[in-house]
Amino acid sequence: MNDYKAPHGLLENKVVLVTGAGDGIGAQAAHTYARHGATVILLGRTVSKLEKVYDSIVEEGLPEPAIIPLDLQGATPNHYQQMTQTIKEQFGKLDGVLHNASVLGHLSAFKDIPADEWRTVMEINVNGTVFMTQALLPLLEQNDKASVIFTTSSVGREGRSFWGTYAASKFATEGIMQTLADEYRNKGIRFNCINPGATRTNMRAQAFPAEDPDTLKTPAQIMPLYLYLMGEDSEGITGTSVDCQPK
Repeated sequence: MNDYKAPHGLLENKVVLVTGAGDGIGAQAAHTYARHGATVILLGRTVSKLEKVYDSIVEEGLPEPAIIPLDLQGATPNHYQQMTQTIKEQFGKLDGVLHNASVLGHLSAFKDIPADEWRTVMEINVNGTVFMTQALLPLLEQNDKASVIFTTSSVGREGRSFWGTYAASKFATEGIMQTLADEYRNKGIRFNCINPGATRTNMRAQAFPAEDPDTLKTPAQIMPLYLYLMGEDSEGITGTSVDCQPK
């Protein structure tokens, strides 16, 4: 999977939603999906960042993307229903979703986690993912080869000291993915998790400020797995949690 060589037109005529598409892995995934033929819907909270990704995709002569500005913190189920209706009206379908948007919070002892920070991380990393997926499922169900990718972490499989808030959110993400994969196992839609591992992103720098970023893989270097699980070559693979950088 990690050495996957995607054919050029892997995602041709596909419509793919990428959350957290303004920078980092989300922006790279959006570019990569577009380069393989997809019309990408860029979702994020900072319009200027989304516009920059939009412009760079258009400048490459790739399928014109769309922008949905939405802050997962404070968004309600009704917002996600409206978003889904907009996608249905503009594109008529949805072939894939990459749930990339996440926040880290501050690393601290569990007893010191502030209540407001716990709520913020859960609102974005868990509630937003749940309510958005619920809203999108009727549209995804129209395509029995659709793929939904969630973003996980090693601390979402084995808890780690001082990572309590983020770890709990990623344990929840794994459970959400597994539940959906089991419910849809005989209906064709695939649900999987990707753990990007140590990657050169702002979130990684926030967690490990003393680390030399030049020692880390770039988002572009981990894209083969993102392509594999989004494209139909992974048909039949569901309920898995895969590492981009296995030890």
